[in-house]
Amino acid sequence: MNLFNVYPLFDIVPTKANDVFVHDENGTKYLDLYGGHAVISIGHSHPEYVRRINEQVGKLGFYSNSIKNPLQQQLAKELARLSNCKDHNLFLCNSGAEANENALKLASFHTKKKKVISFKKAFHGRTSAAVAATDNTKIVAPINAQQKVEFISLGDIVSVEKALSRNDVCAVITECIQGVGGLDESTTEFYKELEALCKKHDALLIMDEVQSGFGRTGDFFAFQKHRITPDIISIAKGMGNGFPIGGILIHPKIEASFGLLGSTFGGNHLACAASLAVLKVLNDEELMKNTKDISSYFSERAKTIPQIRQIKGRGLMLGLEFDFPIAKLRKNLIFEHHIFTGNAKNPNLIRILPPLSIQKKHIDFFFEALTKELLK
Repeated sequence: MNLFNVYPLFDIVPTKANDVFVHDENGTKYLDLYGGHAVISIGHSHPEYVRRINEQVGKLGFYSNSIKNPLQQQLAKELARLSNCKDHNLFLCNSGAEANENALKLASFHTKKKKVISFKKAFHGRTSAAVAATDNTKIVAPINAQQKVEFISLGDIVSVEKALSRNDVCAVITECIQGVGGLDESTTEFYKELEALCKKHDALLIMDEVQSGFGRTGDFFAFQKHRITPDIISIAKGMGNGFPIGGILIHPKIEASFGLLGSTFGGNHLACAASLAVLKVLNDEELMKNTKDISSYFSERAKTIPQIRQIKGRGLMLGLEFDFPIAKLRKNLIFEHHIFTGNAKNPNLIRILPPLSIQKKHIDFFFEALTKELLK
């Protein structure tokens, strides 16, 4: 049997990793400035993370959601404390796509409506409604296209108001900072008006924090900069530092009922142990403060390189935009300098999504390599 070939792969086979470094089968060490799509939040193989998972699997790795799992309550309590989303309720699932799928489903249940407003260049996942709300027709199958979605330019509040005024929209879903789309973010005024319009027209505001959450922007959630209160917040990626886990935070005005949502593996014992370890390390090691400090240092270094047209994003969710396609540059950074970076829908943009434990010396190493490549 062969693998179903859907990923273009670099010829690298990782065998172990520690903090911000990944080692391959040949013993080559790579600086990880991509964190496996922003998943690695507290660093590869963090001792606290390894300890918690090992201890938990030695006691109980899994049982279904038909029994009580105190770890879920602990996770909800710690998440409320660190995120300051104390009034929201937590539903646990397995991935970012599943989080957004449940968010959209819940919005439709709550409002009794079915149309969705999303934004151009959005990415919300590959499952049914989530992929329909993703602005990429190449990954939307005909069965997904049945979902009614209107795509509007990010920041165009006039078009949003016009669409909402028809009173057929169950949810507006947006990334506060677009990830795959290229690190675009609108203004505080836009997000506050968006919140007000959703309330006025009985639509739920869903903030997709799958990539930007869990401290990646220097705040626990990216939307918090704009002083709004979403109805639903979707989370995943950095939540488990590599262990598959996702969830949604749900405003108390949305009532729960038995059978409304469900998941076999969501919130299992190992997933909760992983996420509890992430929250502990984020807090104990002050990684959100480190994120802001390193982000400022990164930006100052980037400003010294004339080929960089724009620095995009916040915290350690960053993009460097050039006036040329970066595919070759990115490949050279991997194979000649042993640095992982990411790409985006914008072909001229390199994405930087490292573990939040990264230090200035690692940023220096990256910029030294980048400078060498740009001088070729």
